[in-house]
Amino acid sequence: MMTTSSQVKSPARPGRRRKNDPERVRADILAVATREFAEKGLSGARIDTIAEQTRASKRMIYYYFTDKETLYRHTLEAAYQKVRLQEAELELDHFPPLEALSRLVRFTFNHHANNPDFIRLVMIENIHQGRYLSQSSLIQSLNAGVIDALTRVYQRGVEEGRFRPGLDPRELHWLISALSFFNVSNQHTFSQIFDWQQMAPDNQSRLATHVTDMVLRYVSKELT
Repeated sequence: MMTTSSQVKSPARPGRRRKNDPERVRADILAVATREFAEKGLSGARIDTIAEQTRASKRMIYYYFTDKETLYRHTLEAAYQKVRLQEAELELDHFPPLEALSRLVRFTFNHHANNPDFIRLVMIENIHQGRYLSQSSLIQSLNAGVIDALTRVYQRGVEEGRFRPGLDPRELHWLISALSFFNVSNQHTFSQIFDWQQMAPDNQSRLATHVTDMVLRYVSKELT
């Protein structure tokens, strides 16, 4: 039996599926924008390049994100949201204070090492003196959440006599971030200057252990 053309279902076009899935379109745009902004900064990034790599039109990008600065801000929000959501999955409140803090430090170190684009975005935003970050209430609330979680871990440690009192959780977070951030931000210069393969897996494993030990010794009564 012959079928007419009206009876044959033509395959859906990729473009049509993308238009019917706005969350996927946004996610694809943000993923490509992350690489573009991380490599070229806000001023050097081009919407044309992002459109080519996502197979989305400039018009579609502007429909979702209005302009390049808004897209950049959303890229920052997505990057911070990713790390904060993964931190929440650590479930720090379910572990003894020392183990919880150890898990957080090692996670931060490994996350930064495995997500160099996040470090580059933070460096770029510092060039802009935090201007776009300050415009985002989402980033402010996300980062407040990690301080709250760290505060609970620290207070439990103090109450149990494991952590020494008088420390500021924000300063503790600064210490963890600084050690983990430098590992990525200065990897190329440090490796060249000292002829050392800093990012080799074995070296990274040892550095993660060193950083964790340093932080635990800083807060602990027993290890000081």
